[in-house]
Amino acid sequence: MFHSISRQFAAVFIAVMALSLGLVFLANNLLLKKFYMSNRQKAIVEAYNSINEAESENEFDTEEYDNEILHICEKYSLDLLVMDSNSQMIKFTGNDANTLRMRLWDRIFANSLPMDEPENSPDAAIKNKPDKKPDELILSGDNYSLTLTKDIRTGGDYLEMWGTLNSGNIFLIRSAIESIDDSVAITNRFLGYVSVIVILISVIIIMAISKGITRPILKLSEISDRMTKLDFDVKYEPKGNNEITLLGNNINKLSESLETTISELKSANARLTKDIEEKIEIDEMRKEFLSNVSHELKTPIALIQGYAEGLSEGVIDDPENMQYYCNVISDEASKMNEMVKKLLTLNQLEFGNDTVSMERFDISALIKGHVQTTEILTKQNGITVRYPGGEPIYVWGDEFLTEEIITNYLSNAMNHCDHDKNIDISVEDIYTDGVDKVKISVFNTGDPIPEDSLSHIWEKFYKVDKARTRAYGGSGVGLSIVAAICRSMNQEYGAENFDNGVAFYFTLDKG
Repeated sequence: MFHSISRQFAAVFIAVMALSLGLVFLANNLLLKKFYMSNRQKAIVEAYNSINEAESENEFDTEEYDNEILHICEKYSLDLLVMDSNSQMIKFTGNDANTLRMRLWDRIFANSLPMDEPENSPDAAIKNKPDKKPDELILSGDNYSLTLTKDIRTGGDYLEMWGTLNSGNIFLIRSAIESIDDSVAITNRFLGYVSVIVILISVIIIMAISKGITRPILKLSEISDRMTKLDFDVKYEPKGNNEITLLGNNINKLSESLETTISELKSANARLTKDIEEKIEIDEMRKEFLSNVSHELKTPIALIQGYAEGLSEGVIDDPENMQYYCNVISDEASKMNEMVKKLLTLNQLEFGNDTVSMERFDISALIKGHVQTTEILTKQNGITVRYPGGEPIYVWGDEFLTEEIITNYLSNAMNHCDHDKNIDISVEDIYTDGVDKVKISVFNTGDPIPEDSLSHIWEKFYKVDKARTRAYGGSGVGLSIVAAICRSMNQEYGAENFDNGVAFYFTLDKG
């Protein structure tokens, strides 16, 4: 199950913050009062020292000192009473001088009442009350004591310091600690309210911050997921300068490296696959070649062997028959030689050993020259070759190999020319695959090629009419040579049936 890192981050942060606030709240409850008490004790001691110092420097009765001591008492909520040995009040700050005076009497005259106070007075009754809580001594010196006590009259807890000054005057400094309890309680309530508000605000802020932090992480996750699907187009766009940016840059580099490596592997795999396919194809071609060559050479070899044996055994003795035997042997040897030459040419073309030399030449002049060369042969066979010719037609190709194509087409046309005994050669402009080209066609009258044989006539040693092919000495390799040449020049080739004959064509780029 997917867990959002932003929620986990927010939850951890909120938990840590809540724990911190809880610890602060606990420390406030346990230590704040002690802290307040410690500060109040220091304030009382400071006031005592200030009074002693003022009396020593004869500044006790000055207005300036009155303001100073009043400021100290108001700042730390202190009540102050200083009396001389005759119980006359010398200095007082606070709201109830009588209460301070009674408390000072309680402290100074703990074992006896003042001479002007009757034994049956209310103060005496309170002072002698049997269930009074004992005081807690906090600090003491030669001339003073500081205690934590409960006032029986008011029921409140106080810090009280009493004793004698260096001048011999008696004093009482008192501070109610009830205000400290209230302050702690108020502080705790305020801290509780603030904690709730801070947590709510922090939740909002941390969610926004965590989304800002996790957004690039989610983007990196998306990129890595697409990388697992071999999609390397998306890239991380760095923002800022931090660890996530560093990670994003490294993922970009990893993506580029993987893309390059996979591309190289695919290229290597494609080459390997092609090499394997070529090897298989070569093996098949080799097997087919050996089978076809064996088949094609079997007949002429048998004829040569038979006629040669006849001559050697003296089967015939007249010169005319002997000449016939020799002619057959010579003719069959010539056919074998021609077939071997064509096979060697085809082998060079198919295996890429024959380099194609592209040049610009006049195809019209090439055709005219070849027609003139074969004129004697066509006339002997009663064939009319028609080529209108005309202006020069320049094309791009290998001129020698192009002549080989025309030679094979014309030879094939003459061997299969019937009926009207006409061969028509044409050159026309065409536009294919965005390139201006010319289409050279060689048409001969005669019987059309069977439809089921049209796709096989370009195969090595394929013969539509084997008896007729044998009669004119065909090897079934010529059209295979044409196909190989056209493929080497990246040109089209083919054959089309008509009612009165067959047309063979090929194309060349127009120059």
